[in-house]
Amino acid sequence: MVGRSATAASRVAVLMGGPSAEREVSLSTGHECAKALRVAGYDVVELDAGPDLAARLSDIKPDSVFNALHGRWGEDGCVQGLLEWLRIPYTHSGVLASALAMDKAKAKAAYAAAGLPTVTSVLANRDEVSQRHVMAPPYVVKPNNEGSSVGVYIVREGSNAPRLADTMPETVMVETYAPGRELTVAVMGDRALAVTDIITDGWYDFDAKYKPGGSRHEIPANLPPDVTAACLDYALRAHNALGCRGLSRTDFRWDEPRGLKGLILLETNTQPGMTPTSLAPEQAAHCGISFPELCDWIVKDASCNR
Repeated sequence: MVGRSATAASRVAVLMGGPSAEREVSLSTGHECAKALRVAGYDVVELDAGPDLAARLSDIKPDSVFNALHGRWGEDGCVQGLLEWLRIPYTHSGVLASALAMDKAKAKAAYAAAGLPTVTSVLANRDEVSQRHVMAPPYVVKPNNEGSSVGVYIVREGSNAPRLADTMPETVMVETYAPGRELTVAVMGDRALAVTDIITDGWYDFDAKYKPGGSRHEIPANLPPDVTAACLDYALRAHNALGCRGLSRTDFRWDEPRGLKGLILLETNTQPGMTPTSLAPEQAAHCGISFPELCDWIVKDASCNR
């Protein structure tokens, strides 16, 4: 049951914005979570995270922090380390899991150790990737440490090597292209919630994720029972392999003609988008958990000890 008396309200600082390429997404997530937490009875302070974050948190003195930041600095272990040092309980994954999940190469090594299916990938220099094919097409080029499909290039068979933008990091990941349907599973603690089929006209890129009409979601996904079961199992195993806590979301591609062998794990997001229509809250709602209830659960799961 959501709601508590005003006199007993805990103070929650919702961190949002920040300096990453995903600033606008984070602001949207943060504002929506702040509204939901007020419905749940919390005393909420919205905080655009900047260089003075430690000083501002010391002034606000929150009981806990809801981390609604996305991308580097807010999602890669940096802010988590600051909050550990300040001894303020915070939501989502801790320092190590956050750093592991944001580093795609290290995350893949953790998946492989857990026996989870991934595609072949290499780390390569940005200039080299722009000059020649470092693996046979089709393949995907993306930053090793960004999210929200920021800076993703798909190189088709017969195409030239991609001309990467100067804004791409010096080291990028190049991975074999995985064809098929885009699937995702949110994990809430020790529970995989559901499988969503993300339907788009093309690649599930930044615009498809965040622009109106960019994609539609089918939940539960219409899949063979063994593929549904594998998605739920793999997502929970990925969550545990990285050492995640709270809410995470793991993305897959499924090449339907190959059956279960066509299911590939792409990556795990330790701080998935959190508007009421985002993928993880949609799955929670499908399981009977309202958005304020989900945000309340996430705050109650906050910690600076694990």
